[in-house]
Amino acid sequence: MNGARSLIQSLVKAGIEVCFANPGTSEMHLVQALDRVPKMRSVLALFEGVCTGAADGYARMTGKPAATLLHLGPGLANGIANLHNARRANSPVINIVGNHPNYHVGFDAPLTSNIDTLARNYSSWIKTESTESTLAQDGADAYTATLRQTPGSQGQIATLIMGADAAWGESQGPVAPNALPQHCIVNAGLTQFNGITKISFVILKLILLPL
Repeated sequence: MNGARSLIQSLVKAGIEVCFANPGTSEMHLVQALDRVPKMRSVLALFEGVCTGAADGYARMTGKPAATLLHLGPGLANGIANLHNARRANSPVINIVGNHPNYHVGFDAPLTSNIDTLARNYSSWIKTESTESTLAQDGADAYTATLRQTPGSQGQIATLIMGADAAWGESQGPVAPNALPQHCIVNAGLTQFNGITKISFVILKLILLPL
């Protein structure tokens, strides 16, 4: 099993059901994997902004993250406007951004760009330089990252930048989902505290009333 298929199967195990895709040649192994994993619905879009906008809308309607599949830095750049909206809405989204093989990046091909810099504008979690051995776990970690609200208005968007060699390389198979993040539980003590606060506010108003 190659890295691409292990990634898609790991995302399905975590709960991802749909991927909005505008792929290029760097993502062909991901496209093949989407076709071979029937529990992941792949929706082809003709523009990257449609992918990111659809993922944002899906998250707002269902409360669940969707995935996008984008082609290199220019493809990601075409989808950033709607990713900005998704960040402001705290929409959970996983972006899978294809890249040249890691060993090919240094040749500065026409579509080579600093994808990290683009992704940092809206992502709360970023992973680069995945390998065929780590790609499945990286996908599981990306899903977990979308379930957390992060400080500083960073939203709940995870971006996984995947070199083509990680997608076609032989992997160890899918991984199990991570444990779900634990949220704080409001207890009875907080209710009692709120009651005391209200009483104190009433007393303060009485003190400040004009005689």
